Amino acid sequence: MLPPVLVLALGASGVSVAHADGRQARADVREGVEAQRKTLVDLREQGGFAGLDNRVRVFTDGCGQFSRRTGPIVSSCLTGKELRGLRTVLQKLKVGTSEPQPQGADFLKYTLTYKGHRASRYTPPATWQPVVRHLEKLLTKYGSHG
Repeated sequence: MLPPVLVLALGASGVSVAHADGRQARADVREGVEAQRKTLVDLREQGGFAGLDNRVRVFTDGCGQFSRRTGPIVSSCLTGKELRGLRTVLQKLKVGTSEPQPQGADFLKYTLTYKGHRASRYTPPATWQPVVRHLEKLLTKYGSHG
């Protein structure tokens, strides 16, 4: 009997592995590597009439992932100054609790994750505002502009 044949495909999300007979044997290498990295902070902005879907994830090593609804995930490392500035604004951050979705359709939802705490808000509280502004600047610099 012949050994099973595996087909490897390199894509934007890593490496997919499939058996020659079509059965999936998925092994996402990038996902495995990212899972080993610790996230410092994660911000997701979603909603509005334009269908916004932005995400900024910064790891403790100072590198991050930046994405917009219309573009690819861009990986890049922050400068030392950017990382120090981010850590400074994070010191005053209080994630708190999520708030219920308001009535209507044109709202931006901000989901922030920091130190194991995650909350979604529609109006960023005062301690969130410097963090959101800093992460939005990083997205503008490093993210795709599709």
